[in-house]
Amino acid sequence: MPFNKTKHALLWLLRPFSPKQKQYWRVVLLCFFTAATFWLLNALNKSYTAQVSYPIRFKYDPQALVPVKPLPEVVMISVTGKGWKLLRKNLLFNVKPAELSIRGLPHVKRLPGHALRPAIANVLDGLALNFVVTDTVSFDFDRLLTCKFPLAIDTTQVTAAPGFQFVGPVKVRPDSVTFTGPEQILNQFPNPFLLSVPNRSLKAPFKAEVPLVYDYTSLVQADVSEAEVEFSVVALERREVVVQPTLQNFPAGYRLRVMNGPLVVQYACLPKSRELLQPELFQVALDFRQFNAADSTIAPTLLQKAPLTKQISLLPARVKISLIPQ
Repeated sequence: MPFNKTKHALLWLLRPFSPKQKQYWRVVLLCFFTAATFWLLNALNKSYTAQVSYPIRFKYDPQALVPVKPLPEVVMISVTGKGWKLLRKNLLFNVKPAELSIRGLPHVKRLPGHALRPAIANVLDGLALNFVVTDTVSFDFDRLLTCKFPLAIDTTQVTAAPGFQFVGPVKVRPDSVTFTGPEQILNQFPNPFLLSVPNRSLKAPFKAEVPLVYDYTSLVQADVSEAEVEFSVVALERREVVVQPTLQNFPAGYRLRVMNGPLVVQYACLPKSRELLQPELFQVALDFRQFNAADSTIAPTLLQKAPLTKQISLLPARVKISLIPQ
């Protein structure tokens, strides 16, 4: 049976060896390794043709140019040479990269594989270059710029709690940031560069360190990572004024009586604007075309607001009326 034969063979190999048998197997193994070594040395001393990956390195002025995507690091080539040399190249032992000096950067974006031949052939130690297997090498460089942007915040994104109001001016320290990076990326940055203030309902003056947040952090460097932002948030004053509504489209020959009046305009204002207000400038209308016969009410409409006022509301929200013949 095959299983029994395998079992007996394993048991024979695992049996204890005598000193004489151990000496015999040492000689057998030594002969095997000696033969294998001679075979390998003989094989590596012959010439072969093979495809290998070979490292490349781009030469450019890092003070003027910057790659905007990872550069290729190797190309495939066909070479002929001794087995020793091929093995060393495949394992990349002490291999000198082929240096590529490219004219026309940053406008040139690719090179055909055959254009790399001179640079690669000059660094192949003991190998003959047959041809470059890689068809095209693609890369993308851009001009390296240093630009200064003023810092600011988007005041429309400042959220004050109900009854409170954002008040300028905004102080930002430092007032500018200097970015260094690719020209095509820096041209996309907003000018001024806007900081993102935490989006929460504010009830008090704001003063905090705000981080600079931007894309392409691996390509763009900033001389500051955060800026101190300071502005005021103040409580609004609530006020109200009684107004006489303007009547629109009412039938002639009737006198209007407001059943749930008077009509009041409620508004808020900044404390510093208190003395400048002209509440008499509020204008409110009652339009009979909006009359609801079911409950005899009309929703008042604000025609004009007084300057410097905020958060305006009309009370009552629906005015109950009656018409009395004159």
